[in-house]
Amino acid sequence: MQEDNASTRHTETRRLAAIMFTDMVGFSRQMGSNEARTLRLLAVHNHLIEQAVTEHHGHVIKTAGDGFLVEFPSVVHAVQCAQHLQGQFQAHNAEREQGEEIHIRIGIHLGDIVVQPNGDVLGDGVNIASRLQTLAKPDTVCISHKVYEEVEKKLALGTVVSLGRPKLKNITQRFPIYTLLSEPPKGVHQTLWRQCLKLSRRVGTAHRVWVVVVGLVLITGTIVAIRYLPPRPPLSPQDSALRTGAAAPVALPLPDKPSIVVLPFVNMSKDPDQEYFSDGLTDVLTSDLSRISSLFVIARNSAFTYKGKAVNMHDLRTDLGVRYVLEGSVQKAGTQVRIVAQLIDTTMDSHLWAERYDRPLTDLFALQDEIVQKIVTTLRLQLSVQEQGYIMRKHTDNLEAYDLLLRGIEPFFRSTPEAVAQAQHLWEQAVALDPQYAEAYAYLSWCYYREWGFHWSADPRGSLERALVLAQQAVAADDSLPLAHSLLGNVYAAKQQYDQAIAEGERATALDPNNADSYYMRAEVLNSAGRPEDALRSIAQAMRLNPHYPPLYLYEVGWAYLSTGRYTEAIATLQDFLSRIPSHPVGRRLLAVSYLYQWDYQQSPDAQTLEPALAEAQRLIALNDSSPWGH
Repeated sequence: MQEDNASTRHTETRRLAAIMFTDMVGFSRQMGSNEARTLRLLAVHNHLIEQAVTEHHGHVIKTAGDGFLVEFPSVVHAVQCAQHLQGQFQAHNAEREQGEEIHIRIGIHLGDIVVQPNGDVLGDGVNIASRLQTLAKPDTVCISHKVYEEVEKKLALGTVVSLGRPKLKNITQRFPIYTLLSEPPKGVHQTLWRQCLKLSRRVGTAHRVWVVVVGLVLITGTIVAIRYLPPRPPLSPQDSALRTGAAAPVALPLPDKPSIVVLPFVNMSKDPDQEYFSDGLTDVLTSDLSRISSLFVIARNSAFTYKGKAVNMHDLRTDLGVRYVLEGSVQKAGTQVRIVAQLIDTTMDSHLWAERYDRPLTDLFALQDEIVQKIVTTLRLQLSVQEQGYIMRKHTDNLEAYDLLLRGIEPFFRSTPEAVAQAQHLWEQAVALDPQYAEAYAYLSWCYYREWGFHWSADPRGSLERALVLAQQAVAADDSLPLAHSLLGNVYAAKQQYDQAIAEGERATALDPNNADSYYMRAEVLNSAGRPEDALRSIAQAMRLNPHYPPLYLYEVGWAYLSTGRYTEAIATLQDFLSRIPSHPVGRRLLAVSYLYQWDYQQSPDAQTLEPALAEAQRLIALNDSSPWGH
């Protein structure tokens, strides 16, 4: 083995080279709509690139469909070739009708490459050039800082726009990146650019950066955080319900398997402070039923919208799209507990069963399992061996720790710094009482993750690391706990470890196929990882399981629509989101960018259509980015 490795090292060749990566914009989409025309245009595209490469002393390493990987002995030759190609395709397009035009993107980097014995070329030089190409808007060239340093005094680069130090996929190091425009901004582009600069002079440095970026979006067609967005594809049937971000359809159809909602159990104790206990029982029963793959279970958030209200079973069926309802009451007195539970069929408005349980409080966990088993038997559900284990597992043997966990849920979901700190204190006590209490570790992790996300912590990096450690402790205590895997996925995404993040999100939804928040958190991860179509599918499932979903679900939908080029849907969804959380700066940024891209893809753009984007930018500045949502 050592001899083989040594042989490989001797046959590999390393050298410094200027690498150019080119891509024909919209090639795959055009092939799907008109293959013959696209192949004809590809032939012209290939001829112009091969000719330019030869003229500038380059060498085509390989091609892949419409993409070219080219090596140059001089970085000056590489940039000259790219500029020549810009001019060639601009001249070609000037004489052609729409549909016959060819647009390309180019990325150039100067770095180390490895030439293998079979002629294949690897290395950072190749990887970075490829990533730069994806940042470029059609008809522009993206170059790295190394390239810029080498050519800025040797070539006339024309209009150069800095893109800052964006994070390139799978590239650890960050460095300045620049876009070379084929010509300076003119007309409306130039007017808006001047407006942005004028506006930026009236605000502080931190906000001036954002205003300038608004202008850069129009000139370069990109923001660091969002890749080039393609023309809008049609909506799939699965996500068509997300079109406007409406809270819930008028009538939801019943799923193709037994469906149920656990309505909040009524607190029959004379002490209103016992409300947390009845709510906690509702949560536990919902969670345990949710783990059964042969059931469809409505989320806690939607169920609790009916708390304290008289419920009409027909309205409930159409509003939530469920056939069965579990409801009841709880009375805790000293060491005893009384639970009354009944299962109702909404299609007939009739009781399938009703039971009253009087038990010692120490039997609470067994009683919860008994209620779930009764539902399983009544509905004749088929459980896997694994699911049977989930239902029968113990959350904790310590009733005091369990009580502390329940007490923390209500303040946590109030989502204020003070309330979350209160929940955190309660859950720290629960962990101290039971060091193997997986749920308590998971909820504690969620506290620190929320501190990091909302910038409530004086040490954000420390909060994120603490969230990671606690999520890992939760998984170590109970690897079958979905919330722990969801949180672990989101923390990994925050640390830009996307492969691990996606794997954890998939594990969470596999463990609990009915957990709406797991699908929502998975959508967050997928949007962050640059997989918006998958994010849309995940958030659509979350919304079906949670018809009265929280506003932040809409934020993920808007982000995914924007990233897939569905600007009209993005605008409508983000407007709905901001009507619920007006002081959310990131949402306002996404809305402004949606307007900008919608304007950029119009056939005949004019200055008037830019007014909504500028209005959003001004609202963002007025917010002064002081809200924790902005982080």
